[in-house]
Amino acid sequence: MTNRPHIHSPGRRTVLRGSLLASAAVGLPALTGAPAFARSGRPSAEWGVQVGDVTASTALVWVRSDRAARMLVETSATESFRASRLWHGPLIGAGTDFTGTTPLHGLPAGEQIHYRVTLADPDDPRRTGRPVYGTFRTAPAKRRDGARFLWSGDIAGQGWGINPDIGGHTVYEEMRRLDPDFFLCSGDNIYADGVIEPSVTLPDGRIWRNVTTEAKAKVAETLDEYRGNFRYNLLDGNVRRFNSQVPSIVQWDDHEVRNNWYPGQILDDVRYTEKNVDVLAARSVRAYREYLPVSTLRAAPGEGRMQRVVRHGPLLDVFVLDMRSFRNANSPDRQADDTTGILGAEQLQWLKGELSRSRAVWKVIAADMPLGLVVPDGATDFEAVSQGDPGAPLGRELQIAELLRYIKHQRITGTVWLTTDVHHTSAQHYVPERAAFKDFAPFWEFVSGPLAAGAFPASALDGTFGPDRVFVKAPVQSNLSPMEMPPFYGEVDIDGESGEMTVRLRQQGGQVLFSKVLQPGLTGQ
Repeated sequence: MTNRPHIHSPGRRTVLRGSLLASAAVGLPALTGAPAFARSGRPSAEWGVQVGDVTASTALVWVRSDRAARMLVETSATESFRASRLWHGPLIGAGTDFTGTTPLHGLPAGEQIHYRVTLADPDDPRRTGRPVYGTFRTAPAKRRDGARFLWSGDIAGQGWGINPDIGGHTVYEEMRRLDPDFFLCSGDNIYADGVIEPSVTLPDGRIWRNVTTEAKAKVAETLDEYRGNFRYNLLDGNVRRFNSQVPSIVQWDDHEVRNNWYPGQILDDVRYTEKNVDVLAARSVRAYREYLPVSTLRAAPGEGRMQRVVRHGPLLDVFVLDMRSFRNANSPDRQADDTTGILGAEQLQWLKGELSRSRAVWKVIAADMPLGLVVPDGATDFEAVSQGDPGAPLGRELQIAELLRYIKHQRITGTVWLTTDVHHTSAQHYVPERAAFKDFAPFWEFVSGPLAAGAFPASALDGTFGPDRVFVKAPVQSNLSPMEMPPFYGEVDIDGESGEMTVRLRQQGGQVLFSKVLQPGLTGQ
């Protein structure tokens, strides 16, 4: 264990040749806090780099400094940087917690891009810090190149943080070695409402030991506490190296703010001095904007949006939903009329329009909550779409029924739903023959996660849309640690020749638990 993380990452090809040993993957800082910055007068970027929302020609590069600095990005087709392009990024300072992003544009499609970020003293540009290196692939322009990505979510939840005794979040190292085009994080990037204790005793007597920080000692309420939650994950060297070599598409769910939150909620929770969830959500989304590279959130505070389409060449469009910001209150969810639902009326219309305009072979709908799995919120209310009534659509199901009907009648092909949230992995096939609501085309929903949180038993199914749980792996006990139930993540592989999509549900250790091949060009299957 070291006090300062290693920041000079080799290129992707070098890493894939095995030059970095898995045993050296952790690079964890001291147990009691953040990296120990050496304030030598030159800006330092010891939190690593990230890239988000990569398309065929654009990307967004992120960095964090230890002081005010000018962000400079160089891109090149080679690791040597002999022929490079310089991008002048923003002046970053305390207003963004010393984080900054630089948009790249005009990139070549389907190419490996090498980049390095240098931080310069704003008063003396000659005084620069040590460069931080990364690499990513742009989306292809040609169908034959195919596409492959991973997805999961739920990071550092239920008290299971960075455990140095097991190498930290080593699942990130396993995913990095699969060399995906990008990683889709389907929500719960942080657990702002989850305290990380120094140690937890497991049922068999073993001790789970956590890296701890001041920000993780209580629930997050202030802007600085939310920022500290995002910094916590970056203390793990596995995460930083993964970020430097695998671009991300991220969305949020509840734990970025607080468990099961919805707009307008007033808390009855003694842990919080700030009871207005809208105030907490505004602080969280600001920290989210500062710490994660999201192309639609780089606007002024209070502006921008989470929902967006990230286009990945001719084969794939990813429709990133926001099932938090516009939902109605959690309730028994049995109302016969519901225009707000879980998406809000405007987002539903946006999604319909974007699906209709998409010319991609596959349209992945990245949902932060499942459709047909019952997710309770207390004794009487419900958190997701379904409420356990297997009859005709009620409550939030009405909005989803409208969307599914639209997809069928507009003959929109290639829709696949991916999600996380429920802390187990499963595959559901929805068909009208089994459903109470029948005006839709068959589709698949795949669930993966948690990536670094507690595992929970399988959720109950709701029969309204006729789901058949073709596969599930889940514990019978609640909140099993990653030492007891290794993390889950999913893989999507689209063949450039046939257009077939293969979805694999994986568990850390390299095991493929379930695999399904889907055919292109179909409205439903």
